[in-house]
Amino acid sequence: MRNLIVGTVVGLVVGIVVGTTLVAPRLKLPVQIQTKFDVKPSVKPHLQKHGMTHQSRGAPRPTEQHVHVTKTKDSDKLTPVPKPRDTVQWRMASVYDSSLPHMGRLAKRLEDEIWNTSAGGLSIKFFEPETLVPTTAAFDAVRSGAIEAVFAAPSLWAEHTPALYLYSAIPFGPPIHEYLAWLHADGGAIMRDVYRKIGVHGMACGLLAPEGSGWFREPITSLEKLKSLRFGMTGLGGKVLQRLGTTVVPISEGDVFVALEQGIIDGAEAAQPTIDLELGLHRLARHYYFPGWHQPATLLNLVINLDTWNKLTPSLQNQVRSVCGDNIQLGFAESAGSQFNALKALTAEGVSVEIWSPEIMSALRQAWSEVVQDQLKTSRDFARGWNSLKRFREEYGIWHEIGQPAPR
Repeated sequence: MRNLIVGTVVGLVVGIVVGTTLVAPRLKLPVQIQTKFDVKPSVKPHLQKHGMTHQSRGAPRPTEQHVHVTKTKDSDKLTPVPKPRDTVQWRMASVYDSSLPHMGRLAKRLEDEIWNTSAGGLSIKFFEPETLVPTTAAFDAVRSGAIEAVFAAPSLWAEHTPALYLYSAIPFGPPIHEYLAWLHADGGAIMRDVYRKIGVHGMACGLLAPEGSGWFREPITSLEKLKSLRFGMTGLGGKVLQRLGTTVVPISEGDVFVALEQGIIDGAEAAQPTIDLELGLHRLARHYYFPGWHQPATLLNLVINLDTWNKLTPSLQNQVRSVCGDNIQLGFAESAGSQFNALKALTAEGVSVEIWSPEIMSALRQAWSEVVQDQLKTSRDFARGWNSLKRFREEYGIWHEIGQPAPR
């Protein structure tokens, strides 16, 4: 009996040795193992929303991890593909409704474009106005870290520093191409420094063509008539009208219709013809005035919590800059290219397109020069930005005169 047991054990050992040393190497069977892991609950809905599951084409999504066989000189070796990085999640409050042409749509566009550009490395969730935080509290919510970002014209936050007015819209200021040139010279560096002092990171992330300068129920036939009105306007343009003697009521674009309807104001500026048409302002006021002296170009900014920005990898930071740069290009092209058709639609509805008289334009320019002097006295950062812009425009003007063909 003992000999039987010993013989059985020896037989098993010999069989294993022969199998592993002689038989197995001759088989050379291919091996591939693939394992899949579920996405975190907080990420998966976002992937599904954008149609980005492991079945989508393109770069591997965070829904799977592959393990491949890599052939070496000595043996077949299992080498796992590096695990996809975790998605950075941001919440972004927008001051503009997503349905609003140009302004709101440029904000909403960031949600998809940053996700796609970063291959899922950064997710920015768009929130409609007043749904995440009150609009008036959005900047402070970003600065404190309660939310990660806000999209708006920076004039809304100018109580922190008047210098932010220079990065929203400048009365009688540079046209779009000149504005952009200044931003890529000293202007952009000054802007980032101004934001950094407040405790946030800010960048230009949208650009709009000139706006209309106001809707009125009756024609403005004299300077005295303009002074007698209650007019809805914000920013530096509002300060100019105040200096002139007009009663200015600060009202956001989305509230202009109701304010006109209820008789709170006699007239107002909102935005461009495409946006004003969408808002329906022509149903309440029939006289639409140009040029848009108060906003020959409008910048929209993406403002990000400073610590949140600094935690991004350099690659993700560059991807955010890239998307914002594309937003600027698209905003300018779409807003400039679509205004004529909007004006045609408005005039078909009975709107009268008016041009300011030389008398009123001269008075507005004089009031603007006085507003500038006031701002220079109250803010070093405004003075720094204004002096930079003034010097740039003088030098640019010389180049433009000799470099551009004479107009026909």
